[in-house]
Amino acid sequence: MMLDKFDDKVAWGANVQEIIETEDCKVMKMHDESGEGVMTVYPVFPGVFIMYNDFHMKGCYSNFQSTANLLCIDHCREGRIEMQLGDGSYIYLETGDLRVDRRAKHNGQFSFPLNHYHGISVCFQHDIARQHLPEMMKDFPVSLNGLVSKYCETSVPFVIPGDPSIEHIFSELYNVPSKIKKTYFKIKVLELLLYLDALELSTHKEERPYFYKSQVEKIKAIHALLTADLTKNYTLEELAFRYDIALTQLKNCFKSVYGSPLYTYMKTYKMNYAATLLKTNSTLKIVDIAGMVGYDNPSKFASAFKKEMGKTPLEYRKSFV
Repeated sequence: MMLDKFDDKVAWGANVQEIIETEDCKVMKMHDESGEGVMTVYPVFPGVFIMYNDFHMKGCYSNFQSTANLLCIDHCREGRIEMQLGDGSYIYLETGDLRVDRRAKHNGQFSFPLNHYHGISVCFQHDIARQHLPEMMKDFPVSLNGLVSKYCETSVPFVIPGDPSIEHIFSELYNVPSKIKKTYFKIKVLELLLYLDALELSTHKEERPYFYKSQVEKIKAIHALLTADLTKNYTLEELAFRYDIALTQLKNCFKSVYGSPLYTYMKTYKMNYAATLLKTNSTLKIVDIAGMVGYDNPSKFASAFKKEMGKTPLEYRKSFV
């Protein structure tokens, strides 16, 4: 199996266990006290692999080590990843983004601020793929060396913000019928390489803000405060004063970490929590649930819930009866 040569060069770490391996794929699981992640790896060409990543956890420590010369392209379908850079700053991969890197610094702590992450990684074992791709696809115009030079000048991962072209390439990969996977994977890998080769960086690169550990820790403390008691409300000014962080930094950093402005995030969080209670606890009255998420007025709660969930609280509860 083509994965054997890949595994010879890669150490996944003690917290990753192989679950099953077939002729078509290998399934691995990462597990710790915060949850688990599943990685399903498919060989495509010699030296080329597609990996589906599904994580439901707050974060994990990666012990990933590789002696292979790798080029990896990651697409975030849902959720987000927090990555710590060498200088102590953080950067985020969010829904729709594409990341290109060499996996040179892929060990250490990774966090999932929304407690989940779903996406795809396309990995090239550079020395093997560079040799076999031209043999298998005569006159294919893309050079892996050229892509490395274009996107990997530094050790910092290159992030391309969400774009309709990226969505087109990857959306179809999340629902591939089993009988055509092998052939379809090859087509999509070549399409991705062509896209990256043709991409004009001047029109697609976005300068993402970096935040330092002290700022991110304050934002996470604010998040813990807000979600610990949903009946309490705080102004941004109160939070900024309490945690000694500039108001603009609070707004910008919270959005980068959690993907939405603070008030938008909390409204969604409250409605999802209320939905869980409506679904799992039939003895609780709707008016009581409204109070538990900070609404004294049941009609305002019902309006906010319908706007977020598409149904009134009563309609939502009845749909599970």
